[in-house]
Amino acid sequence: MNAESPFWSPGVAGLEPYVPGEQPRIAGLVKLNTNEHPLPPSAHVVQAIARAAHEGLERYPDPESTALREALAARLGLAPMQVFVGNGSDEVLGHAFFALFHRAEPLLFPDVTYSFYRVWAQLYGIPAETVPVDAGLRIDVEALAARAAQGCGGIVVANPNAPTGIGLPLAAVERLLAAAPQRVLLVDEAYVDFGGESAVGLIARHPNLLVVQTMSKSRSLAGLRVGFALGQAPLVEALNRVKNSFNSYPLDRLAQAGALASLEDEAAFRHGCREVMDTREGLTLQLEDLGFEVLPSQANFVFARHPLRDAAALAAALRERAVLVRHFRQPRIDAWLRISIGTRDQCSALVAALQAVLAA
Repeated sequence: MNAESPFWSPGVAGLEPYVPGEQPRIAGLVKLNTNEHPLPPSAHVVQAIARAAHEGLERYPDPESTALREALAARLGLAPMQVFVGNGSDEVLGHAFFALFHRAEPLLFPDVTYSFYRVWAQLYGIPAETVPVDAGLRIDVEALAARAAQGCGGIVVANPNAPTGIGLPLAAVERLLAAAPQRVLLVDEAYVDFGGESAVGLIARHPNLLVVQTMSKSRSLAGLRVGFALGQAPLVEALNRVKNSFNSYPLDRLAQAGALASLEDEAAFRHGCREVMDTREGLTLQLEDLGFEVLPSQANFVFARHPLRDAAALAAALRERAVLVRHFRQPRIDAWLRISIGTRDQCSALVAALQAVLAA
């Protein structure tokens, strides 16, 4: 339903909300469109959630997620006051946009990146300006730094970037930090555990750096909605002020218990990441054998295009064969498909479906 209502507050009619990946209920579906982990969480996580379900659900959860923040801090070499947790990294990012980006000058981010950034900027009245990625769809760090040096309200980059999967080296992150030292650089590391370089080690030297990560991808916890931000204490305090003016209890007891248990099962985490990366390399080779160009990925997906086939038509043909991939009707990337890394069997089913489509 798209009809406007006289009861809407001013500004709602002009919003262009983010459109999440399709979540259909189709039997036998090969679902490779929303970048979920192909493996379930470890048994340790499931057991912890089951215990939490029988202990104190009649009471509010810890509003500060203290045990989880302490565990994250210990794992990452930070103090608990440098860790903020929220209801998925999307909520954490939304709070960061509201709390940390100035409105007098434009927020900067690449023209090809996570499309929610533009939505948050619009929602919070933050002027935004995009800087084009280069011809290879890589973030143009020098162009972004040059524009930031002229004045900006902050910078946002996803590393590895979405939907391309291409990562930045830490030297590039430091270049951006130096370009606008009086403004926050937010590095969205949703996919960093699949081969990227995390900027967490730079936090001690850079008071303008905020790193945001999630447990939805590499820890198989998309259904729990746990995200976190890492930075020097003043940045985290700003996020806490927003959180406690919005929702003091963002993580329920089950989410806190499952996330904490995941951090305690390092072997399962490393196995899951390695499985995705190995499968990604195999799928890349198979796609290239079918004539696709595949960008180098450090994420749990690949970005691919076929020089002789329309990407939207390919996505539609795959859907008819119960295989879902993601196509973006956006300038510069409408010839590409983003394909999540599934299980080995799911990737084999994708390749078989593509073979049939290309042969038709």
